Amino acid sequence: MKFVLASQNRHKLEEMRSILSAHGVEVVLEADVGLNVDVEETGETFAENAMLKAKAVMEASGLPAIADDSGVCVDALNGAPGVYSARYGGPELDDTARYQLLLNNMRGARTRAAHFTSAIACMFPNGDAIEAEGICPGTIAFAPQGTGGFGYDPVFFLPELRKTYAQLTPEEKAAVSHRGKALAVFEGKLKEYLSKG
Repeated sequence: MKFVLASQNRHKLEEMRSILSAHGVEVVLEADVGLNVDVEETGETFAENAMLKAKAVMEASGLPAIADDSGVCVDALNGAPGVYSARYGGPELDDTARYQLLLNNMRGARTRAAHFTSAIACMFPNGDAIEAEGICPGTIAFAPQGTGGFGYDPVFFLPELRKTYAQLTPEEKAAVSHRGKALAVFEGKLKEYLSKG
């Protein structure tokens, strides 16, 4: 079975592939099936945005589509950047500029508590849908640490591991991350769905 990932993000593709390949699911990027669907993320929640993306790519490709919407929610910033994580500070900023902006906005903050959320949605051409969510609590580091991962990984610190996401191996990150947790829930639901088929 082939799923189209509603994203151009190769990092997300690798994370999805490593988990879903065990179920005989091949995950490909939109570009691999000749698509580049630009979906306006108008949802107020990660789950709504994931479903918007999955639905649009499924309709455009005629194949099952899987989407992830995720972001970091910082207590001291009233949950920001949240659903705007990928667009925080405007489209001209890259990952490094975005997390630097986050660190600047947190100067003097009394709490550094934060969590990453990942919502996964999968839409099938027959109208069926599977949704899952994962949350990983942590804190925002005072300075970037590590060279792995992407996005806010260098500043998202896991107190119990005493490392940022960017200091973890891909395997370590998959075991604890928001996306890893969401994919574990999704994996169970997909297994159940496919067994009915």
